[in-house]
Amino acid sequence: MNVLLRNRLSCLMLMTVPHRCQSGSPPAVPLGSRILTDPARVFEHNMWDHMQWSKEEEAIARKRVEENSAVRVLLDEQVKYESEASKYWNTFYKVHKNKFFKDRNWLLREFPEILPVGGKAEEETKESSWACLKTNSANCFPAMHCPTMPEGRTQYKESYGSADGQSERRPHSSHLNSEEHRESCLKAELFPGSNATFRILEVGCGAGNSVFPILDTLRNTPESFLYCCDFAPEAVELVKSHSSYRAAQCCAFVHDVCDESSPFPFPDGILDVVLLIFVLSAVHPDRMQSVVNRLVKLLKPGGMLLFRDYGRYDKTQLRFKKGHCLSENFYVRGDGTRAYFFTKGEVHSMFCKAGLDEKQNLVDRRLQVNRKKQVKMHRVWVQGKFQKPLHWTQNSSKFMFSLLPCD
Repeated sequence: MNVLLRNRLSCLMLMTVPHRCQSGSPPAVPLGSRILTDPARVFEHNMWDHMQWSKEEEAIARKRVEENSAVRVLLDEQVKYESEASKYWNTFYKVHKNKFFKDRNWLLREFPEILPVGGKAEEETKESSWACLKTNSANCFPAMHCPTMPEGRTQYKESYGSADGQSERRPHSSHLNSEEHRESCLKAELFPGSNATFRILEVGCGAGNSVFPILDTLRNTPESFLYCCDFAPEAVELVKSHSSYRAAQCCAFVHDVCDESSPFPFPDGILDVVLLIFVLSAVHPDRMQSVVNRLVKLLKPGGMLLFRDYGRYDKTQLRFKKGHCLSENFYVRGDGTRAYFFTKGEVHSMFCKAGLDEKQNLVDRRLQVNRKKQVKMHRVWVQGKFQKPLHWTQNSSKFMFSLLPCD
């Protein structure tokens, strides 16, 4: 084993990755603990947790989906809904502003991974690990993917240099000149949130129903930074004009995750968390995998991708009328916005194919009740937590993070 490999192994062993991920079995908490044991009491509450469907209920749901998907939207119209997706969502937010969805105050209960754990000691351990990786792997990381240090240029130079501080005298590599690499990394450091030690990105932030519950909690963790994006300019403007928006700890920007030519305002490989909450369902099924692949590149090794979206046979899917189905389990609403309905298996396949390790993947079934109208409605969501391995290799890009020594 050569010196480079031993050094990198030592650095990886130092890294502390929080393991707050739950198993695939639905827990009583935090997903809910209100269990319906007596059917006669069903209208006593608005929502019941962990509902088990009978074979008859599932058969009825399957039949409704077969009926409402029997007539498909014409191909020309499907093309229009795809090419003008941003326009339809932009109109949605112009009409509804921030009054359509409720703030997701449940978010931190479901996903405690959103917040950093530990104190100063843990952050110092992470920082020393990244510094060690930069020192021993300088010639393996292209400039555009170079992880950045939170303290600023001075600390970055000290960490990058060799043990005797003579980084300027390091020999050139056949892959990348170390001086050019250092200067490129310094330039890459100048981006919003570059001084943070814990970074989160919410994709499809809408009017900020996840953003502001998170920001409210981040007040106590000034070392954290939240990025949020949406491809509807109206939604981003709603976030930025909100009284609780803080540019010092949040960066909201317009971005279409389906457009691979559109850059993010930060380098790859720096995020601790990527949040996908009821957003991937609005993406065409043919483009979902490439979106996930792209988001995985943004994560640090050990970073988490947190997912929650519509599940198969949710009441929203069952309510669609004939003529609204675009493709299997993919529909268009009357306002032109779209929704896909996932299975647990599809979610597993998509994220694991992108190279992530599954930490949680479950179907959350609940019974929603309208007590006034005496109506019962089944809600189905899929929730998952997926982690980027420490031994990360992305062959399709120039970025490599593996235990194998570079040539």
